[in-house]
Amino acid sequence: MAVKIRLRRMGAKKAPFYRIVVADSRYPRDGRFIEEVGTYDPNQNPSAIKIDAEKAKKWLSNGAQPTDTVRALLKIEGVL
Repeated sequence: MAVKIRLRRMGAKKAPFYRIVVADSRYPRDGRFIEEVGTYDPNQNPSAIKIDAEKAKKWLSNGAQPTDTVRALLKIEGVL
């Protein structure tokens, strides 16, 4: 099972809001997920990022691979 930490799109059209989730890579982008580890709101100025560092570190240590965007968000928050 290839586990990824990725964004799940929420919100209205032209007003995206994302949840950072841990999911099997075979599941659809907005479909089933294993656990939610944070949120990302690009509409605010500056962008609002909230990540549960303990959950994220646990999943990274268990082998979950973050996507490029999530990796950048984790670096901004100081998790990586």
